[in-house]
Amino acid sequence: MTGETTLYPNFRILLVDDEPTWLRSLSLTLKSVAGLTNLVTCDDSRRVMEMLDGGGIGMVLLDLTMPHLSGEELLKAIAERHPEITTIVVSGLNQLETAVRCMKLGAFDYFIKTDEEDRIVGGVLRAVRVLEMQRDYREMSNRLVSGELRHPEVFADIVTADRGMLGIFAYLEAVAKSPQPLLITGESGVGKELLARAAHRLSGCRGKLVTVNVAGLDDSVFADTLFGHLRGAFTGAEAPRKGMVEEAADGTLFLDEIGDLSIPSQVKLLRLLQEGEYFPLGSDQPKRIKARVIVATHQNIAAKEGAGTFRRDLYFRLRTHQVKVPPLRERKGDIPLLLDHFLAEAAEALGKKKPTPPKGLAQFLATYSFPGNVRELRAMVYDAVSLHRDRMLSMEAFVQAVEGARESLPAPAPAPRDNPFAGFADLPTFADAACFLVMEAMARANGNQTLAARLLGISQPALNKRLKMMRSQPG
Repeated sequence: MTGETTLYPNFRILLVDDEPTWLRSLSLTLKSVAGLTNLVTCDDSRRVMEMLDGGGIGMVLLDLTMPHLSGEELLKAIAERHPEITTIVVSGLNQLETAVRCMKLGAFDYFIKTDEEDRIVGGVLRAVRVLEMQRDYREMSNRLVSGELRHPEVFADIVTADRGMLGIFAYLEAVAKSPQPLLITGESGVGKELLARAAHRLSGCRGKLVTVNVAGLDDSVFADTLFGHLRGAFTGAEAPRKGMVEEAADGTLFLDEIGDLSIPSQVKLLRLLQEGEYFPLGSDQPKRIKARVIVATHQNIAAKEGAGTFRRDLYFRLRTHQVKVPPLRERKGDIPLLLDHFLAEAAEALGKKKPTPPKGLAQFLATYSFPGNVRELRAMVYDAVSLHRDRMLSMEAFVQAVEGARESLPAPAPAPRDNPFAGFADLPTFADAACFLVMEAMARANGNQTLAARLLGISQPALNKRLKMMRSQPG
């Protein structure tokens, strides 16, 4: 992320050459073309090691032919005393033997001063990305091993005690300051936008979080929305307009429903991520992106890539950092927490006193698959609280919501059910089979007869009668 208030990358790049003119030229090129602003220069090779000893420098661009200390001498010294620093040689000598010798001494790359500007800039950017990935890996390893959250307050809006979710929080903390894109996948309603907000807060970016839902945007609208346009760029463009990329400067650009992008729009997004630049419509002058990019989708991007509807190069660029948010049915332990949270939230929003949930409500909700996930549970709670009149919340409102949702779901394709008794050497009697079913239903319902009766498809009085019969039987 670059900008007037933010230096990029987060480590300094030292340019070493005894020609001040070349230093100024290279600095200007790296700033204007590559967006690299965290630069320092040195025109006296004798000061280099002292500067490196001071810390904060992650990369050195080094000339070879200099008075006092030659580039090769410095290259050896850097490899010995600061092996963690990446060194790139930018020399006036176009000699294969010299290049090979420098690479053996530990140089990351070797360029000739007369090389095309794009080649030198591309090499420096590649080295920057390698260093960033190494730093991300170290950070992730340290954070995930410790398992502790340094900023739990950032996740306060996400109600969970699930180990998988807490692992996602730790991962987001580890990659928060990485400039690489972050991909968030998961079903609709699991809270992908909440995680994007948390990642933005963790990043420390001074800019704002700008959210764009790209579902349904055709290629031209996508380009105009993201990149903006100049006056007269197309019919009706009577005034220039900034795009969302520029609005998110020094902040985070969150693109939701990325799986719906057309192939032409995917190409534009890939260029934005790969080259770090974009063209407003009607302009032939590129602009540098100054925002972290987070994308989200409920679709299976890997499957779409396999089917040829999502570009492989874009998919691999996006999956550098990725999290998959589990659906609510896979973290049912969160249902009581979410229920309590949404009851309080709904009561405050509707100007009511927080109602008391009926006993067994959380267990009943745990029997439902929640295809709409946390968003569906929230809507269910709000609806129940809006109808609430007495102190105790009505169980019936939730029962009707669940049963109505189940009826509205498309009927599953008929499939033969496996006979659970097939293969039994000795079949149980009808009475024994009924007892086993009742015992299993009561276990799943945590002893709640109302819920167990619903699981069995019988009335509560009928279940109660069956339980009494079972207790009265000997053995």
